[in-house]
This record gives sequence, C-alpha cells and structure tokens, in this order.
Amino acid sequence: MRKINIIYAGGVKAGEKYYGEAVSEYIKRLSRDFKIENIEIKEEKLPANPNKSEIEAGLVTEGRKILAKINPGAFKIALCVEGRKLSSEDFSSLLFGGKAVNSRSVDFIIGSSHGLSGEVKKTADYLLSLSDMTFTRRLSRVMLAEQIYRAWAIESGRKYCK
Repeated sequence: MRKINIIYAGGVKAGEKYYGEAVSEYIKRLSRDFKIENIEIKEEKLPANPNKSEIEAGLVTEGRKILAKINPGAFKIALCVEGRKLSSEDFSSLLFGGKAVNSRSVDFIIGSSHGLSGEVKKTADYLLSLSDMTFTRRLSRVMLAEQIYRAWAIESGRKYCK
C-alpha cells in the first residue's frame, strides 16, 4: 500500500469544517489503495501587520516543524507559487512514475498564509503550483486531495470527469 502524507501549516477555522470533510471524502475514496495521513503543524503567531523579518522568522520556525514531519526516503512535493503547473495527466505521471513511485512515501507540503521557508523549498524534490491564482491553504488541501484522486483514476484507467 502506497503512503501519502499531506503536511500543512494551520488548522481549520471554526465554522469551516467543510474543508476537512471534503478532504476526508477523497481520502476515503483512496483508502483501498493508499494510506493517506494529514499532518498538521501549528502556524506561527505573528503580529497583526508583520514586517518582512517577522514573517521570515515565522516561516523558518514553521519550516523546522515541517521538516521534522517529513518521512525519511519520501518524495517531497512542496506547493508554492514558484512551482510548476501541471495538467492532471502530467500530475498523475509525476505521482506514479519516476522517482516518486520508488520512494517510501510521497509527502506533500502546504505552507501557512505566508508560504514556505526557503529551506523547505530547497529540501523539496519538486515544486508544484496549483494555479496562477491564489487560494487559501484550506482550499488548497481540498484541491490537492481531489487531484490525487483524479491522478489515481487516470493511472488506473478509470473514467474521471474532464
């Protein structure tokens, strides 16, 4: 059974449990073939209007927490604005071919509202962007879970909505 971890900074806000429910639905659909774990790290508390150095310090602290949660031998995919945009078919090839398929797990990394530290990005095997648009990290988790499900449908030859 393949292992996939989704490591992310910050939890679901009160009144927004529907994000977690959506992610859970895709995890349930994939659970026959994959062991998927959501790993939350606490987002650093910053002042109301943080300056650049306060943001950077927060990202460094979050980055250390993220790096501590990554599985040894994992293929690490960091979601970030600088990442490469892929079609669903290319994303499926990334997940189920090449280096990722030979790894102990695939670990996806989603940063806090300020992104990811440079160290996390340097450690990643692949930088992925979901879109040119900006999405909340909560919605990004849902979109990622759906794309993992879609990638598996493509890989296993099942129909999927285009």
